[in-house]
Amino acid sequence: MTMHTRTLGTTGPRISALGLGCMGMSALYGEADRTESIATVHAALEAGVTLLDTGDFYGMGHNEMLIGEALRTAPAARREQALVSVKFGALRDPDGGWSGYDGRPAAVKNFAAYSLQRLGVDHIDVYRIARLDPDVPIEETVGAIAELVERGYVRHIGLSEVGAETIRRAAATAPVSDLQIEYSLISRGIEDEILPATRELGIGITAYGVLSRGLISGHFTADRQLAANDFRAHSPRFQGENLRHNLDLVEALRKIAEQKGVTVAQIAIAWVLSRGEDIVPLVGARRRDRLTEALGALDVTLDETDLAGIERAVPAGAAAGERYPAEQMAHVER
Repeated sequence: MTMHTRTLGTTGPRISALGLGCMGMSALYGEADRTESIATVHAALEAGVTLLDTGDFYGMGHNEMLIGEALRTAPAARREQALVSVKFGALRDPDGGWSGYDGRPAAVKNFAAYSLQRLGVDHIDVYRIARLDPDVPIEETVGAIAELVERGYVRHIGLSEVGAETIRRAAATAPVSDLQIEYSLISRGIEDEILPATRELGIGITAYGVLSRGLISGHFTADRQLAANDFRAHSPRFQGENLRHNLDLVEALRKIAEQKGVTVAQIAIAWVLSRGEDIVPLVGARRRDRLTEALGALDVTLDETDLAGIERAVPAGAAAGERYPAEQMAHVER
């Protein structure tokens, strides 16, 4: 495995070609093993992964504290190479419910103060609101992050799950390095307007959901029982006929993967890597074996014949079901 690097937009740092999304270590995918989670972060850093992605609302601060512990207990050289991306703004209640988003400037600075403490760091490398607050202009939210940049508490400004118009308004306010957004073989909505806008403005993409929450990993089966606290138990793409249809797509992809001697997950990640040097896939591995598999995608080369075969197997728009339940899709700009 060779860990290549990519640039996080024209104003961002050089980072590893894959990043580690840490959400599943704390929330939304059933129980996770803390010891194995920390070992997975350490293994990622040892392999040359530099980008660790989290949100202050993942497990209501649990994920930030876990990453903080992983960084404290990592070798100094590995700890120093780590870049932490944090999403903020999502409002939760003690029962784990969702109450909207808060992008007010005072709230931005408040969220940042708590994140710095939980992570045990003196700055956050990329800071972004998780979803647009409909009651606060993006210029005010980004302006508050820009103030944190000026004061040294944040290095780079990011965005998350916003549309082309919002991206342009944000970039006109302050330099934006990165947009985090879902992008995979079965979630290609960014290709029409969002990706052209980020490329015009020199903004990088960190792509989450590259395996569609395990759906196109090659490991998910139709008879799998999901815990009540697993997001996928309520996700449209994992329900009934939608699931059966989507797993048929996976089987078509598996045939191509087997011909190349790689796994389904590796070919799905490699496809995202092939979309451009400005796109960095986030892999949501919670265990070291899954991390090792994901890193193997870096050694997969897809030629034009491979890409054409993948397109035939899983054409754009082929997935059945939305990527979030309706109430959550209401907060996603298209």
